[in-house]
Amino acid sequence: MGLSREQIAQRIAQEMKDGYYVNLGIGIPTLVANYIPAGMQVMLQSENGILGMGEFPTDELVDPDLINAGKQTVTVVKGAAFFNSADSFAMIRGGHVDLTVLGAFEVDQDGSIASWMVPGKLVKGMGGAMDLVAGARNIVVAMAHSNKGESKILTKCKLPLTGVSCIKKVVTDLAVLEIKDGAFYLLERAPGVSVEEIVSLTEGKLIVASHVPEMKIF
Repeated sequence: MGLSREQIAQRIAQEMKDGYYVNLGIGIPTLVANYIPAGMQVMLQSENGILGMGEFPTDELVDPDLINAGKQTVTVVKGAAFFNSADSFAMIRGGHVDLTVLGAFEVDQDGSIASWMVPGKLVKGMGGAMDLVAGARNIVVAMAHSNKGESKILTKCKLPLTGVSCIKKVVTDLAVLEIKDGAFYLLERAPGVSVEEIVSLTEGKLIVASHVPEMKIF
């Protein structure tokens, strides 16, 4: 039931617009690079100092010195630029990133996100997530809708927050949700997933229209 990680990335790629500067977070968001619509000019930015990332490399194209912020090997497109982390974060903090895609543990109906730590578990730090949620013009979250039947789409986040009232859209394995006016609005449902299933796995306030179309996944 629901979308695979790759299908979530495919759906998020539909949020891209020509000319966008986009940052892709660690996990599912990195897969979005493989599904940018043909003919669309999008510049992918990585906070370790790359502007112009391409798709993940084949075995023949792997360059161990060319990595993203998650230490995964990547390719670059024609016209790509490399720079230090200070310049990269100046781009983020200066509001020059049109869209960032982040993973999350939890999101709540006020648009707050918890994505960087679970108390009691070892973490290396929050990375660039706090800068991205504060500096990016638009933020889309890629995540699982629930964990073993327990909703991750909440009234209030329970884990330490990454950002407050900053998320506008969430794409889960079950649904596309818009966040506004203190509620989740169900825009689309995954193929084969019913509205009733989504409602049962959503703790936060959910607004459901009379007709909810299925996502278009190719």
